[in-house]
Amino acid sequence: MLPVQYEGLLRGLAMKDQYTSEDRKEFRLKMATVFGENIQMLSTELREILLDDLVTAFENRLKVLKRVDIIVTLEAAESVDYETVQA
Repeated sequence: MLPVQYEGLLRGLAMKDQYTSEDRKEFRLKMATVFGENIQMLSTELREILLDDLVTAFENRLKVLKRVDIIVTLEAAESVDYETVQA
């Protein structure tokens, strides 16, 4: 488990990674291209909802993976024996 003093750091870094509406729009268009034929049978409204959900899910997954990467990096840094490194 990560020490309590790092929790604020993680929250701050996660909040820092906000995506602009332009980023979301661009990614949405890419998702529409990739899934185009598979979602054609849906109504326009359902396609829009699905694409928005996919973009949101992808953004959330990236945030989680970034947090995991930060935690692993911090835990690795804590486990380094500084006396050995300095010697």
